[in-house]
Amino acid sequence: MGFGKMNYAAMQAPLLLWQQMARMAWESQMVIALRTAGMMGLVRQDVAEPQRMVVEKADAASEALQAALRAAGRGERADRVMAAALRPYRKRTRANVRRLSGKN
Repeated sequence: MGFGKMNYAAMQAPLLLWQQMARMAWESQMVIALRTAGMMGLVRQDVAEPQRMVVEKADAASEALQAALRAAGRGERADRVMAAALRPYRKRTRANVRRLSGKN
């Protein structure tokens, strides 16, 4: 790859991965705040929420491992393997923010 022929998609990939991670981190903090408020009785929360938060972590970890292994097995670049591993967590944090904040 010469100086004049830059692969902009490859240059942008780490930035997009960082953006996904930052959004997931923000949503995770929102979920923690909403669940803490629910456990303190400040907001309404389903009685099964504490159990749900434990079970979903195990499920997300299993899905993330499988997704990363599938992506690596296809020979994907490292950023795509990481993005595949993040997807199950991101899906859950997004859904949890919507559900817990009442934005269904």
